[in-house]
Amino acid sequence: MPIATVNPANGETLKTYEAMGEEELGRRLQLAQATFRTYRTTAFAERARLLNRAADLLDEEGPQIARVMTTEMGKPVRQARAEAAKCAKAMRWYAGHAEALLADEEPSEADVKDSGASRALVRYRPMGPVLAVMPWNFPLWQVVRFAAPALMAGNVGLLKHASNVPQTALYLEDLFHRAGFPEGCFQTLLIGSGAVDDLLRDERIKAATLTGSEPAGRAVASTASQMIKKTVLELGGSDPYVVMPSADVDRAAEVAVTARVQNNGQSCIAAKRFIVHTDVYDRFAERFTEGMKALKIGDPLEEDTEIGPLASERGRGDLEELVDDARRGGASVLCGGERPDRPGWYYPPTVLAGVTREMRIHREEAFGPVATLYRAADLDEAVLIANDTPFGLSSNVWTRDEAEVDRFVRDLEAGGVYVNGMTASHPAFPFGGVKRSGYGRELSGHGIREFCNITTVWHGA
Repeated sequence: MPIATVNPANGETLKTYEAMGEEELGRRLQLAQATFRTYRTTAFAERARLLNRAADLLDEEGPQIARVMTTEMGKPVRQARAEAAKCAKAMRWYAGHAEALLADEEPSEADVKDSGASRALVRYRPMGPVLAVMPWNFPLWQVVRFAAPALMAGNVGLLKHASNVPQTALYLEDLFHRAGFPEGCFQTLLIGSGAVDDLLRDERIKAATLTGSEPAGRAVASTASQMIKKTVLELGGSDPYVVMPSADVDRAAEVAVTARVQNNGQSCIAAKRFIVHTDVYDRFAERFTEGMKALKIGDPLEEDTEIGPLASERGRGDLEELVDDARRGGASVLCGGERPDRPGWYYPPTVLAGVTREMRIHREEAFGPVATLYRAADLDEAVLIANDTPFGLSSNVWTRDEAEVDRFVRDLEAGGVYVNGMTASHPAFPFGGVKRSGYGRELSGHGIREFCNITTVWHGA
């Protein structure tokens, strides 16, 4: 795949870039290693000053980089501006909390004495250069949620971004450089996916994080495991959105629209499977379908556009195949389901009912604005349908019954359970999944410690 900016609203190639050669990659790896030796000893206050400066710059430049993101991958520009603001917020959160999150931990006096020590502690130390393999769908946020904690922990970062967002990738390197981080603290590597394996095998890379597809995760995890290197994987999702009779059904249907079509439906944590109790199914289906139909499709650079194009022609083709397979299998198309007659890689908000286990869309992630509706007879069936997926990233539950909430929290196989609301990431809360949605956690204290050497320090009596 070429490294290029191709506007998904019209298919026009705007900029192309040459992939870095072996010599340049080697230079950058050497620089990362050398920078880490000194950067790891900087004080938290200095790291925080630099990260806060990066946040200030991002706030100032938010409108400009938002337009770049929209031009590269098609998200509505209002959502792109919100993404930039969210990144600045996360930077400030880690700048303000990292020192406390990584403070030395002291065991109890009794345990210290029992170990035969005069004193003991646990210290979090940075690991070194970390490779980040990142996707195009949230081209700023996916990177910042790795970079902010990694830099505050004293690590340095090397970014292999998706090949269709090179301008955003280069902007991130420039942002951290202009904020004052030492050269080599954060570098963008303009390379294809075929170069990742060699990077993982390089001894200068100490760990890796990937957000992306299941095949990409398998490839990175396989090589990293051979090299015995730590990895964090955030992969696909087919999140359930369960609505029970006690819920505010109208509100649940309203939020469901946003939960499904955020980022043009191209989000791992978007709700994709809507599992509704039979007592309120018809009402929810009607309200939800009305909301999906009402969304405005248009130029993503226009302020009132709610649905822009998908990021690539191939992505649209994959989505169409899933919908066509479901239609052939007997699913009902309540709205959408047909490619609009216009330039660009657009696909309309689509609702499918009558989906069965035999259909591909039941097992595979639909990466676009396509929702599937399921009818559940009771809570037990709702849980069964929700868990009948290879993925387990997050989940959404709508109910006013606390006993039902307890059951869902206990039984849903997911990294998060959001009650009476939609899944959203926040720097204070850990984010990640189970099953084929990956392992490890990003954000919060859990995320910043993923790439730390957890060190026991023991002093004899």
